[in-house]
Amino acid sequence: MEKLVIKGGKRLEGCVNISGAKNAAVAIIPAALMVDGVCRIENLPCIEDVTSLYTTLNKIGAKCRFVEKHILEIDARGLKNYKATFEEVKKIRASYYLLGALLGRQKKVEIYYPGGCYFGERPIDQHIKGFRALGAVVEDDGNIVKAKADKLVGASIYMDVVSVGATINVMLAATLAEGTTIIENAAKEPHVVDTANFLNMLGANIKGAGTDVIRIKGVESLHGGEYTIIPDQIEAGTYMIAGAITGGDVTVKNIIPKHMESLTAKLMDMKVAVKVNDDQISVKANCPMGGADIKTMAYPGFPKDLQPQMAALLCVCQGRSVITENVWQNRYQYIDELKKLGADVTVNGRDAHINGIPAFKGAEVEATDLRAGAAMILAGLAAEGETTIGHVEFIDRGYEDVEVKFKNLGADIRRVKI
Repeated sequence: MEKLVIKGGKRLEGCVNISGAKNAAVAIIPAALMVDGVCRIENLPCIEDVTSLYTTLNKIGAKCRFVEKHILEIDARGLKNYKATFEEVKKIRASYYLLGALLGRQKKVEIYYPGGCYFGERPIDQHIKGFRALGAVVEDDGNIVKAKADKLVGASIYMDVVSVGATINVMLAATLAEGTTIIENAAKEPHVVDTANFLNMLGANIKGAGTDVIRIKGVESLHGGEYTIIPDQIEAGTYMIAGAITGGDVTVKNIIPKHMESLTAKLMDMKVAVKVNDDQISVKANCPMGGADIKTMAYPGFPKDLQPQMAALLCVCQGRSVITENVWQNRYQYIDELKKLGADVTVNGRDAHINGIPAFKGAEVEATDLRAGAAMILAGLAAEGETTIGHVEFIDRGYEDVEVKFKNLGADIRRVKI
């Protein structure tokens, strides 16, 4: 077990290089199981979720090796296995992409129910609906999910809710199906587009990714190739908010600024100076920041995965703010941890009402999930005194070298064993 210890009050300054996108990586790695050849995936983030998938693919029977820290080769030629019923599958939510990948390739699949952070009910009913529309028989007992089909045949599928996971999973299965599949009300997030681009580079025929209608014309097989993962918009957003909450001057580099537009606009509304260049954004906060109202939405709206980090920032802004969580039912578990640091927050259903305070006070807190852990770091950086953060394993699921990157910006942060 480990914890992070932060001595707050340091103004962050400097540049930070953003890693590859976690949410793209955890979809593209399973997608490589569909390929009749060798895939070389570059710009992978060095995080626990990637490690879990690496272990999972090797156990399934794919040959995986890290060429370098951020480059993974996957060779799934000759893959016969269709079962993923071991503990690594339970560790992360994105293991459900094994369903679409193995169903598409093997026409049958059996996996443990996916794990990951708990935000209330996170059903996979839209995934199952899509698989069934393609011709699969699906069984789900809440512990193991099984699906099989003599063959998969393209269909028109309307997503009842906008779901990134279901959009990608159905897209995976449909890539090797017969005929054309149309996904309506599809998610438009950058990692949906990145997964489609990866598949197209290997021979798939997918059009419309990034819009609410995706058309997939099935192909017989996919060939090997090289692909580079997009930068992580959530990691970039976390460091942008870190610059603001510490009254700092931080530049996030190697990013796609368009992916950051909803956050950039909100920070500017709060009187934070934001400068956008071709592949980097600078954030400078040297005056009192005002509060803001935020509503999480599907892309291009404000990202749900930046909601906890923004809550930490709004706690030390002037005035009153309201956050409305429109995606998950129970994503305010971290609020009690912020209160230990002195936050003045009241939760009413999907709304969090925040009254600004002059400053956080250091305390012992825990990461209740991945992004909540990031919020605790941000609060600790801005706090007076020392803050310790437990359950660092949540943070390591999605942030590469987190304490190293913050140290390089001037933070007083260290990792200790407990």
